[in-house]
Amino acid sequence: MIPTVYLAIDPLLTSHRAEITYTWRTLLTGMGYSWCERAWGEAPVTIAYTTDPAHTPPAAMVINARIERWRAPAQTRLIGSKQWHGYTLPLLADDQSTGQPIVANGCLYIPDDPIFAAFWLLSGYEEEQYPVLKHGYRDLSGTPMIEEGLLRRAPVSAIGCWLAERLEQFGLPSGIPRWPNGAQLAATCGHDVDYPEVVRWLEPLRIIGRQGLRGLGAALDVIRGRRHHWHFHSWMDLEERIGARSAFYFVARKGSLREYATGLPDPFYDVQAPRFRALFRELSNAGWEIGLHASYRAYSDRTLFAAERARLAAASDQSIEGNRHHYWHLNSQQPEQTLLLHEQIGFCYDASLTHNRYLGWRRSSVWPFFPWHRTLRRSIRTLQLPTGWMDDHLFGQKRFNPGDPHTLLTELRETVTRQGGLLLVDVHDYVYDDRLFPGWAATYRELWETLAAQGRVWFTTPAAIAHHWIRRATQIETASIGLNG
Repeated sequence: MIPTVYLAIDPLLTSHRAEITYTWRTLLTGMGYSWCERAWGEAPVTIAYTTDPAHTPPAAMVINARIERWRAPAQTRLIGSKQWHGYTLPLLADDQSTGQPIVANGCLYIPDDPIFAAFWLLSGYEEEQYPVLKHGYRDLSGTPMIEEGLLRRAPVSAIGCWLAERLEQFGLPSGIPRWPNGAQLAATCGHDVDYPEVVRWLEPLRIIGRQGLRGLGAALDVIRGRRHHWHFHSWMDLEERIGARSAFYFVARKGSLREYATGLPDPFYDVQAPRFRALFRELSNAGWEIGLHASYRAYSDRTLFAAERARLAAASDQSIEGNRHHYWHLNSQQPEQTLLLHEQIGFCYDASLTHNRYLGWRRSSVWPFFPWHRTLRRSIRTLQLPTGWMDDHLFGQKRFNPGDPHTLLTELRETVTRQGGLLLVDVHDYVYDDRLFPGWAATYRELWETLAAQGRVWFTTPAAIAHHWIRRATQIETASIGLNG
């Protein structure tokens, strides 16, 4: 039985109804509640979302809707964070920095409109205010996301958790579980397959670039053919010992050194080669997932993008359900246009929304979600699995993530555990050898072993997680009434 939240939305918000109902559906789905929307003033409700808290239908909870923000979301600014009952939530300009929800006459009054804050972060208005760098990356230097660690605290799903706890205080049962078999969180890895085959004259230069003269011995080993990047079995053995499964994302477009030198950095391997076809059979038979690592420019051409998916499907002899973009390369000005391509091409899920420089959750949620498309004013039907950590965050991008790596990953793990979310990480295929990449594989292994020891973790593939979340969301929606755009 799914517990139900009865909700009424102020008629004065009708012009923004599509955005508001999307946000409520997303939050309530994450919280595990069905919904029943009632007409304003028709009957008592669990939550009244109102432009005027002094005039509402009877409700257990009244949330102050800031209509001026809904009218001009691009004008909103993030200025910091605030603490509500131990959760780190966003502090927007004109919020009450010391304001707290108050109980009066048995009703909880909530200021500052956390529903708008959730929409604003989840739909990308926050990130588009920052400078665009090479490859479409964003520069968050000096922002509250970095300075106050908001990226690592997932304030959107924190809002959902906070609301769920308040509902339970008012006597509503807990929402249905997010994960199966009593799991508290889900965890999985997507291995981006960039350089499975070493270029013997090029890789030594990269090693020296990373390690300096300390890497001279490893560089010589590569030249002599003693070290390589083909470590699929090594990753499988590591994950098998923990009882985990993961995905390997392959680039279906074969690049070249010449293209690389002129700014098109696609990998050099051919997924149709016999070696890769044999690998695909082995991975699939053992329970690992094969996904697409969309090429650098795939986002710019739907036909090209679809052809890459079809090429990998033919080479692997199976359907390709998931995707992650090479270099995280989306349409930098309108990421939702790239996300819409995922729906049009037929992906079940994508895992491309993260910051190349920064550890944490780009759209501020540890819960999977269906992204919002601003022009169409609807959700995109391809699920987004939020990626929280890429291996390079703690190595090549360490200057942007200062602090002890173990402490930083512990913070991520604790955030996901408390919020009952998904810990999806990106560990590249070629970083297993400790001589070539000191500490990279060990960091991943330690994190996964810590999670396994913690217990109540669902280790499985990204595709299995996506299918579960979609089934759960469908179950909740089927039991619900209203909140249509």
